[in-house]
Amino acid sequence: MAATRYRRFLKLCEEWPVEETKRQRDLGVFLRQRVAQAFREGENTQIADPETCDRMYESLVRIHTNYYKNKYPRLKDTSFTGVTVEDCKMILATDILKQMEDMKKGTWKKLREKFYAKKPEEDSKR
Repeated sequence: MAATRYRRFLKLCEEWPVEETKRQRDLGVFLRQRVAQAFREGENTQIADPETCDRMYESLVRIHTNYYKNKYPRLKDTSFTGVTVEDCKMILATDILKQMEDMKKGTWKKLREKFYAKKPEEDSKR
């Protein structure tokens, strides 16, 4: 039975898209890592709690197939802010978030990073 569960999870991982714009924060990448950890021995892995494993799989399938989005359709594809799905995806991209973090830095910190070869943590250890 573990072999069947393993194959189902592998198939789900293959179908799950990877968003390149969300480096190190993508659910598809995280899912693949967790499946690799959970099934270290592949089809021969012993599953301690099969019911929980099956519930997790079914939950992931519902997310992947947009079960609740289809069950409870929205009238508009925007939120109360008026931001569209495409705008949200663009804003949540890793590169944009990095730029926003850089904008938050104060002038002193920017100058310090520019002119110091050492990291600020090394400076404070003295």
